[in-house]
Amino acid sequence: MIDLELLRGGLIVSCQAYPGEPLRDSDVTARTARAVVEGGARAVRVQGISDVRATLAAVDVPVIGLWKDGDAGVFITPTLRHAEAVAEAGAHVVALDGTRRVRPDGLTLAETIARLKAAHDVLVMADCGSSADAREAEAAGADILGTTLSGYSGERPRTVGPDLELISQITSECSAPVMAEGRIHRPEDAAAAMAAGAFSVCVGTAITHPTTITGWFREAVEGAH
Repeated sequence: MIDLELLRGGLIVSCQAYPGEPLRDSDVTARTARAVVEGGARAVRVQGISDVRATLAAVDVPVIGLWKDGDAGVFITPTLRHAEAVAEAGAHVVALDGTRRVRPDGLTLAETIARLKAAHDVLVMADCGSSADAREAEAAGADILGTTLSGYSGERPRTVGPDLELISQITSECSAPVMAEGRIHRPEDAAAAMAAGAFSVCVGTAITHPTTITGWFREAVEGAH
């Protein structure tokens, strides 16, 4: 089991591509992970069993793994079966939906985490959408509380940048480390998340999704004339 102190005050980079995209390839994910580690990432976050395995072979930093199944509702490592598969693939941290919504297999978050940890020596990151989610996830045994689902689970509005208010709320109400994630598009956003009390910051799209980044610049260029 990794020491969470390795992540304190550090940058974690999410290396993910969506189905059908040019970069949707496990080898590309692993190479992307190597590139961000060379840039100073303390850990990487990857999606899918093959990507977890490929990335583990490519980097020597902690790997946060998840398995997205579907694209609505509870779909980030939604069941115990998904979580166990991510752990068996070798992920150091298993990220899963940490909201209070009903899980597809009918297990509670606490039951899922307890059974996962009983069988595997892993840490658990709960992707939360509210402070109430975070409090319940901590009580359920989550080791890391993420703000990943802020603005996506229906409890909070989708902020333009990171949900700094939520980061502050969770850090004041919970003792587990908070990983700020979601809509962190600029270095200034990352710094603001740390100032709001985050233990660490996870950035994805702004570093590893060139299609979206290109769109930002295209809109700026086309809107300037």
